[in-house]
Amino acid sequence: MALVEQITKDLTAAMKAQDALRVAVLRMAKAAIMNREIEKKGALDDAEAAKLLQALVRQREESAEQFAKGGRQELADKERAEIAILRAYLPEEAGEAEIAAAVEKAVAETGAASMKDMGRVMKAALLALAGRSTDGKRVNEAVRKRLGG
Repeated sequence: MALVEQITKDLTAAMKAQDALRVAVLRMAKAAIMNREIEKKGALDDAEAAKLLQALVRQREESAEQFAKGGRQELADKERAEIAILRAYLPEEAGEAEIAAAVEKAVAETGAASMKDMGRVMKAALLALAGRSTDGKRVNEAVRKRLGG
């Protein structure tokens, strides 16, 4: 079942179960997907939908961090609960070892020797990790560490 169809089906189930948080999160995700489909003038495939959901997770992570810094723990906890719901629809996140292996492979492929080559290495590493849920920040840190930056 396609990711968008799964979200729609789960939204209906959450509405029947009267799970207010899940309904709110899935409605927000469905609205974001629909807006992206309108921008694209066509349906999203699973990879595009997953990328959109990853962006929504990142937004919530940043919000939770800001709420925690501001002493609003209840709002930070709400954002983290939303993150947990959204992550259920994403592929498993790449581990540190997997990221390190992708960076090593990218360095070997591109012949990178210094920080000047970071862009090419990042592009190759992210391409190698395609299909996995990967935070670009973590890949960036691994590339910097490997290239000595």
